[in-house]
Amino acid sequence: MKLMDADTGREIFSAVLQEGEQVILTWKNSLFGLQVTEVFEARSGALFLTEVTYASPQGLAPPVVPPEEVAELYQTGGPFHARGLAKPFREVVYRVGEIGEPKMKIRDRLVDFKKEVGFGGRIVLTVKGTAHL
Repeated sequence: MKLMDADTGREIFSAVLQEGEQVILTWKNSLFGLQVTEVFEARSGALFLTEVTYASPQGLAPPVVPPEEVAELYQTGGPFHARGLAKPFREVVYRVGEIGEPKMKIRDRLVDFKKEVGFGGRIVLTVKGTAHL
């Protein structure tokens, strides 16, 4: 996997992920004020979104929902936690907003997107593999 500054082409991070290795993205949802944690797993040459949590700032445990409800909940808001997703990604473009403060944990490295590219900047995540999705 590789993280790159979309505007300059500068490589921010690069690693060969082992099958089953996790990558964790955290950010604050600006519409609903919830802390979001997305867990990705390296599988078959891609990163698969496997788990999502939209957590309340009050610290209450979010309700568990089935994976098929996640797409709608991303749009409608409210705390929730879902496991068992299997959405593959090979490329994602992240735009850094004023509120979101996105950070990605890969192994022992924490990449702070805002520190890397600043407000309004973009980070491109790419995953190359040989398996077909």
